[in-house]
Amino acid sequence: MAARLLLYTRTTDYRHDSIPDAVAAVRTLGGFAVEHTEDPAELEKPLDGYAAVVFLSTSGEVLTPAGRERLARYMDSGGGFAGVHAAACTEYGWRYYGDLLGARFVRHPAFQPGRAVVEDPGHPATRRLPAVWDFTDEWYDFDASPRGRVRVLLSADETSYEGGGMGADHPLAWCHEQGAGGGRVFYTALGHAAEAYRDPSFLAHLDGGLRWAGRLPS
Repeated sequence: MAARLLLYTRTTDYRHDSIPDAVAAVRTLGGFAVEHTEDPAELEKPLDGYAAVVFLSTSGEVLTPAGRERLARYMDSGGGFAGVHAAACTEYGWRYYGDLLGARFVRHPAFQPGRAVVEDPGHPATRRLPAVWDFTDEWYDFDASPRGRVRVLLSADETSYEGGGMGADHPLAWCHEQGAGGGRVFYTALGHAAEAYRDPSFLAHLDGGLRWAGRLPS
């Protein structure tokens, strides 16, 4: 029986037009069964049967108090979580979520081409990427660099685009373990546009991150 992913795309703030393309792309990755929902009641139910919970371009407050409690319990017991792009623009009022994700979105420059630099080529999310990866995205700035608290996988070269606000230390994708139970967390800031979900390199990046978070073969 295939491992299950719970893919959550609820938005109460900005909604990305790319969400339908993203959901379709995750379904094509293979190796796991994808259950997609935007109903917060689904996060109030037991999550132990899922290899990972994936917040894909969620925004705003998307969980009920019971859903928050359930997700925290799942992660602290060794669950898997992956956040994609606007997952960093989610649940600003819940401190646990900020600690879980590692950093929070504060702004982005114009959507434009730039360069991402692989810092850790040994991770499943980066091992199929070029050392310097030309990509087009929004190049999110965060409230602070999570370096030192997470394993940085990919960073932005701010000299390659206009309007970066973090300077030389600008992580874009990272992972870490959460809680005493060793829950796994993966986050990537990339994935704004529908075109990303047809890009083989981005799909390899996403696939590797999801598999790592869910402890699935890569």
